[in-house]
Amino acid sequence: MRDPDLTQIDAARHLLIAGPTASGKSALALAVAEAQGGLVVNADALQVWSCWRVLTARPGPDDLARAPHALYGHVAPGTAYSVGDWLRDVASLTGRRLIVVGGTGLYLGALTRGLAAIPPTPSHVRATADARLAEPGGLAALVAELDPATRLRIDLANPVRVQRAWEVLTATGRGITDWQAETPPPLLEPAACQRIVLSADRNWLVDRIARRFGAMLEQGALEEVRAMRPLWDPAAQWAKAIGAPELIAHLEGRIPLDEAARLAVIASCQYAKAQRIWFRNRMRDWQLWPVGN
Repeated sequence: MRDPDLTQIDAARHLLIAGPTASGKSALALAVAEAQGGLVVNADALQVWSCWRVLTARPGPDDLARAPHALYGHVAPGTAYSVGDWLRDVASLTGRRLIVVGGTGLYLGALTRGLAAIPPTPSHVRATADARLAEPGGLAALVAELDPATRLRIDLANPVRVQRAWEVLTATGRGITDWQAETPPPLLEPAACQRIVLSADRNWLVDRIARRFGAMLEQGALEEVRAMRPLWDPAAQWAKAIGAPELIAHLEGRIPLDEAARLAVIASCQYAKAQRIWFRNRMRDWQLWPVGN
């Protein structure tokens, strides 16, 4: 990737960098931090887990030595961690210039739009929702039980959104849109930030994803997954790291390593596509930052 033109970056404001996986977000954040100063803050829900350094492409020791970083690998597997937890962590870092970088749209949106103070979902409610969603017709059944206002506001074809809304209504007796109407002011006002979304050519990005996963294997990704195999739970938050399920399948003897790598690259490309759709639909007022050849 060519050297970024940092003259377009306002050093007097916080910087928020969004973009699909493997698009060069971390490299840009590091370049800005070195040239202008600032604390690089992780906004990737997969990079918070302490067990995944190589597999989630967290900044390595050399990068950490070049500029201060925060909220990388600070959550142990088995710990519940939500966007609300992340916002509270970011709040503890204010008072300095932040360079917030990541591909998790929920994190970045909550940071600049605020987050409703919805109580945590009890484990028994979540277990019930998981079981019902797994049943034939489960998604439609949960949709039918939502309050009318929520049905009008959320993507009813998205099982994650429907389950979340059903859990909130069941646990609190109030629809999620009712809670969201009481959203407090954002931690960072949009005017106090420069917000950019990295925009990449699809073929360029696919090639980057494939090459990066190969490099991950060379750097020890398989060993990371092997170390977590005794604790493996595919439903756990930390187990959602792209490539982890495929490498587990290899370690269990179900597929060869080259097939695991091929499937992991496909999963990464699908994830990148979902990210790009999210950014296009939810971050239309962010500045596009072209990257690639």
